[in-house]
Amino acid sequence: PLGVAMVATARLKNPRLIIALDLKPHRLELAKACGADVVMNPLEVDVVDEVRKLSDGYGCDVYIEVTGNPVSVNQGLQMIARLGRFVEYSVFKQPVTVDWTIIGDTKELDIRGAHACPNTFPIAMNMLLKKQIPIERIVTHALPLEKFHEGVELVADGTQSVKVTLTP
Repeated sequence: PLGVAMVATARLKNPRLIIALDLKPHRLELAKACGADVVMNPLEVDVVDEVRKLSDGYGCDVYIEVTGNPVSVNQGLQMIARLGRFVEYSVFKQPVTVDWTIIGDTKELDIRGAHACPNTFPIAMNMLLKKQIPIERIVTHALPLEKFHEGVELVADGTQSVKVTLTP
């Protein structure tokens, strides 16, 4: 999953604190294994309030949105500190509406769009080679190609798998 890769990559930059958000407990555990210091489920806690508490009311310096859920965009805009950086790495089904007053007037944010930049794959491959990502925990199911339908069902269910690979 993209979020886990973002956590592992961010950890290489030695930030003071990495906070990962997800709705699924097994993904939060995986985020911890990849370097998150704190994990939270937005269905269980007010993540904006919790991040403010952890940052002495300041908010996060960088918010990386990878869910493709419009709620996460607005959540990030509320959570991020003034003069912070908002990185949008998702693909959305529908256009997302945001309050541009927060972006320009209130917080003066640095907004970055990022998706499949040319350097992504070499960096990811290098991280895998150096074992900086626990791939054995990310690829939860390796199936032969003949079990394609089972793999699709595992992914669609979303509760038993993280990543499913198919081998010819």
